[in-house]
Amino acid sequence: MLSLQEREHKKGMFAKKTSENIKKYTELYAEFCQNGYTKALAEDYADFFVENAKKPAHGDIIQTAQLFDRLHDFKSAAFYLERLEDVVKKMTHEEKFLYCIEALKNKSKLGNWRDAEDFRTENINFMQIYSDKVDMNQKADMYIALAHSDCAARHYSSAFRLLTGFGYKPQGRNDVKLLEILITGVYICAKSGDTASVENAVNNARAALGLFKEFEHGWSKSYYETRIAEAAEGIA
Repeated sequence: MLSLQEREHKKGMFAKKTSENIKKYTELYAEFCQNGYTKALAEDYADFFVENAKKPAHGDIIQTAQLFDRLHDFKSAAFYLERLEDVVKKMTHEEKFLYCIEALKNKSKLGNWRDAEDFRTENINFMQIYSDKVDMNQKADMYIALAHSDCAARHYSSAFRLLTGFGYKPQGRNDVKLLEILITGVYICAKSGDTASVENAVNNARAALGLFKEFEHGWSKSYYETRIAEAAEGIA
C-alpha cells in the first residue's frame, strides 16, 4: 500500500486531496502499518474510496484490486478491475500500465489463461514501450505479471526466462522486489510439479529473506515467510 507521500506524488491518479480524504487515508495507512494486508483494510478502503465516492479515481480502483490480490481474493480483485475496462482509453499512460499489470496478473491467477493470453497480446506493445520509462521496480512488476500469464498457460520454462532474463539487479540486503521475484519463482516451480526445483527455489527465497537487516513493518518478516510457504504449495 502506498504511503501518503507516495500517493501525493502521483498527482491525478487518486481521489482529490481533501481534508476528509487525507484523514481517511492516513487512518487506513496507519492500520496497514500495524496489521498488514487484512480483509477489513481492503473492504474499508473499497467502501470509502470506491463504493461511496461520486467518481472513483482510477488509481483508487487499481489499489483496491491490489489489496484484494494480496489476500488471494482474486474474484474481488477482478470485480474492481472490471470497472476499468470501459475507461482504459481515458487513462493516463501510467494508469494504463498499472492497470495492465494487475489485470494480466489477475486473469492468470484465476486460471483464465486464454483471457490472459488475449489480454497480453492486445496490450504487450504498450506495456513494453512504456516500461522503458519506468524504474526497475515497476519493470519487475510487469515481468512478474507476464511470468504469471506464461505459468497459467503451462509454459513454465518461458515463465522462468521472463523472471531471470530482464536484467534485474539486486538493490542491497533489504530488497523486497527481489524477494517478490523469487517468491514468484517458487510458485512457478510448484505449478510445474518439479519437486526438486521447488525445494531449490524455496531455499533461494529464504536465503534472500535471511539477508534482511530490517523490515519496513513489524509484520513484514512473518508475511514473507508465509508467502514463501504458500507459493511452495502452489498458492499465488
